[in-house]
Amino acid sequence: MPKRSLRQQMLAQRQALSLEEWRGSSLLAQQNLISLEEYAQAGCIALYAPARNEADTAEIVASAFKSGKRVLYPAVCGEHMVFRQVEGLASLEQGRFGILEPCHTGIDHHADEADLIVVPGVAFDLSGHRIGYGKGFYDRFLRHPDRKAHLVGLCHDFQLIAGDIPAEGHDIRMEIIVSDRRIVRCGSDRSHSGGPD
Repeated sequence: MPKRSLRQQMLAQRQALSLEEWRGSSLLAQQNLISLEEYAQAGCIALYAPARNEADTAEIVASAFKSGKRVLYPAVCGEHMVFRQVEGLASLEQGRFGILEPCHTGIDHHADEADLIVVPGVAFDLSGHRIGYGKGFYDRFLRHPDRKAHLVGLCHDFQLIAGDIPAEGHDIRMEIIVSDRRIVRCGSDRSHSGGPD
């Protein structure tokens, strides 16, 4: 299926989730992520604020703060995305796309500073390929040559498809995909693997 059609289908399916379904799926997915050894060992993690029924991250950030981890959140600045450290969710405010961001707080951090980056997506496949919203913010950010972070895609299980997502030359593959039902280890690909998503 072409990326555009798959994106539309997955967004519609995600939007159709009831509040109870979203909460239940999000909680299980977050518990699975928190159980990862890679999460336990990370001193600095990058998260996202969910939008449009993306899997929630509130339990992860609460766990991270309790464990004394540094927490980064993305902010879109022009055509680029940066991450900034937050001390609490109260420092987030609505950004350019209506998503909560650390718009005016802290210094910019780069992809080489995090130990684990939790990446949202519209769809993932079992090889770690991802479809985003088509703007390329994460792919550009994750291409940092010194990035060492584990890349973990977080999603509802229906977003994890059995077929292959069409990959182009510069997409960044996830190392692990975590859903409410499973943890899929896709193998380490710290370089590149297709497209402007």
